[in-house]
Amino acid sequence: MLVHLSIHNYAIVEHLDLELARGMSVITGETGAGKSIMLDALGLALGDRTDNGVVRPGADKADILATFDLVDIPEAAAWLAERDLNNDGPCIMRRVITAEGRSRGYINGTPCTLGDLKALGELLIDIHSQHEHQSLLKADTHRRLVDEYAGAVDLARQVQLASQRWKQTRLELERLSNSGDEQRARQQLLSYQLEELDNLGLGENELEHIEQEHKNLTNAEALFGICRQVIDQCSENDSGNVLSALTGSLNRLGAVADAPKALNESVNLLASAQIQIEEAVGELNRFLDNFDADPARLQALEERLDTIYTLARKHRVHPTELPQLQQRLLEELEGLNASDESLEQLADELAAYAKHYKEKAGALSALRNKAAVELAQAVEQEIQRLGMPGGRFQIVLQPLDGQELSPYGLEQIELLVSANPGQPLKALAKVASGGELSRISLAIQVITAQTSRIPTLVFDEVDVGIGGPTAEIVGQLLRRLGDRGQVLTVTHLPQVAAQGHHHLFVHKVRNSDTTHTAVSHLGKRERVEEVARMLGGIDLTKESLAHARKMVVTSKS
Repeated sequence: MLVHLSIHNYAIVEHLDLELARGMSVITGETGAGKSIMLDALGLALGDRTDNGVVRPGADKADILATFDLVDIPEAAAWLAERDLNNDGPCIMRRVITAEGRSRGYINGTPCTLGDLKALGELLIDIHSQHEHQSLLKADTHRRLVDEYAGAVDLARQVQLASQRWKQTRLELERLSNSGDEQRARQQLLSYQLEELDNLGLGENELEHIEQEHKNLTNAEALFGICRQVIDQCSENDSGNVLSALTGSLNRLGAVADAPKALNESVNLLASAQIQIEEAVGELNRFLDNFDADPARLQALEERLDTIYTLARKHRVHPTELPQLQQRLLEELEGLNASDESLEQLADELAAYAKHYKEKAGALSALRNKAAVELAQAVEQEIQRLGMPGGRFQIVLQPLDGQELSPYGLEQIELLVSANPGQPLKALAKVASGGELSRISLAIQVITAQTSRIPTLVFDEVDVGIGGPTAEIVGQLLRRLGDRGQVLTVTHLPQVAAQGHHHLFVHKVRNSDTTHTAVSHLGKRERVEEVARMLGGIDLTKESLAHARKMVVTSKS
């Protein structure tokens, strides 16, 4: 529970330290004294968003600190332990807001995000505001009330998640299915193109070899003539050839008597040239002996090259890139075939998600149906006590139609009310007046608070528009909640204030040049005087004091 609240330089609060205890603590004071400012500051410590200008004029920052005893809140202690934020003592939540509007949050001295403050705060305090009855006109509120009362919030979240998975899978399945015709046409084209490339069967380096052989065959006649001419010039020309000239030269040099040694190198070179010419002529003759200028072979090569180049032009690639193209087309076809398998897999997943959703949603519906009856009966009983005799209240679960798996379950939840005897039940928005709506909201808040595991409840002027005997009943209801935990209630009603276990009085302290808010813990005598003031105004009379004394005493009997 909340054991201490410290506020520094927030709005008109200069410095405020409050010690709080179990039970029902009522907070009273004149309008504008700052009662709701205290709760606003508490909300900031719990992660609420802040507005500009909340820092007290003249101060550089506002500092708000809330201290909680977690003995009865194991969920909060576990939350802290999971994040290594726990300590051996109480939990301290702090919020610092600078005059420039920057904000920092701390949990047990460790900097944290506003999201962390809010998540932890939801485990510690439940705040009901005076405007909460307006949300009763929204379908989301109806569903949330029933799910919280049924203890089915986690199950409702599972249903929502199951619906999201089902929808995502269905959209993906539809996307793949809608592209099916186009995909099948692409698969047929790829299969045909790959068949052409397979039939071509272009081997590694085959194109290079074919082009070289084709070039040779194309130039066969000219090449044959050139080779014959070279052979003739080297060895077969009767009028003179290279070998004959070399042989004659060697003979003449060899016939020189006592030839100088300087000619030996020349003789050796000419002899070497003679040998090389003979070997070259031999190579040329062997080439000509094996040379095949087959026209049929040349035609076959030309047809093969034409097939290769035509297919390359068809795919707009160079002929040497055809093997890489074949690999890319094969990979694309395999990917499309895998998409067919994905369709089957997605269809199976969709059916599995639908089954999972129906199981979770069915379990949620069972909890909702049971809780709707119990909650409606409890609220009906309370609104009759709260000045609506003969009023009826019902929670209707209307099954949803269609094939969509709603993230909110199998039904729509609606609150129906009949404010007066004999009138039919109608939708809350069409029947209840502002005052009736406020009473219904209060009844729902009190009933749902009784089932809440959160030990600290805050009611900020939820009794607006209520008076007379009904106000006394409201006070009794809130005190009953205080008997089981901690309740903080801001009120203008003396009947409610008289029911508190503790009484905090908020007032303004005015100096010559400053004004700030202060809070006092009232003893029995001060409580009687405050309740009397709330009953009869500024001037206290014997009658108002006696009435107040009777009310306060009665509340403790």
